[in-house]
Amino acid sequence: MATSVAVVQFPGTNCEMDVVEAVESLGASAHVVFHDSTTLGGADAVVIAGGFAHGDYLRPGAIARFSPVMSAVEDHARRGGPVVGICNGFQVLTESHLLPGALQKNAGLKFRCGFTQLRVESTDSPLTSGCAPGDVLRIPINHFEGNYTCSEEVLAELREQDRIVLRYVDNPNGSVDDIAGICNESRNVVGLMPHPERAAHALLGSTDGRVMLESLIGTAARSRTAAAASS
Repeated sequence: MATSVAVVQFPGTNCEMDVVEAVESLGASAHVVFHDSTTLGGADAVVIAGGFAHGDYLRPGAIARFSPVMSAVEDHARRGGPVVGICNGFQVLTESHLLPGALQKNAGLKFRCGFTQLRVESTDSPLTSGCAPGDVLRIPINHFEGNYTCSEEVLAELREQDRIVLRYVDNPNGSVDDIAGICNESRNVVGLMPHPERAAHALLGSTDGRVMLESLIGTAARSRTAAAASS
């Protein structure tokens, strides 16, 4: 049975089909789950896609956190299932307190769109388990509020616990400590601003996103096998 990935869609999401196509091109199955659903359709992994959930009114992700589907996402995360939030999905995860910190407007108040280089800082996450520490990946960004911020105490914890998964080589948005992606304490929830699904084919300018999506699929498959063995 192919690994199943649920891709969460909110009103205003615009990257869900990109994620579905990229995941399916790597041999997994994927299905879109609308925000009013109370289940994830038996998915092994969850991706919260990018876009403008609920039009980004109030704050990006601040309304989406109250959607019914987030209860199912939180339950999946509590059970140890892999969850990845990309761009707006990262914002949703912080607003839902599945990840610490917050995303604010980019330094200089400029929208950033283009390729950036990411350095893999930790391979102990669903998104980077197939990478090597220090790998540099060429991945596109597309955001206005991607400037990660957190308290000094949280930053110290992220550093000490090796939870900074990805850093920008050349920081495009002002994120504290060049942070591009982090994980939770249990290491099964990851948020990042860059878009690996947009770097899954050579025609798109890079295939460096494939290793991250392959890592997610592999982690989900192992998680499903472990759950089946323990039941």
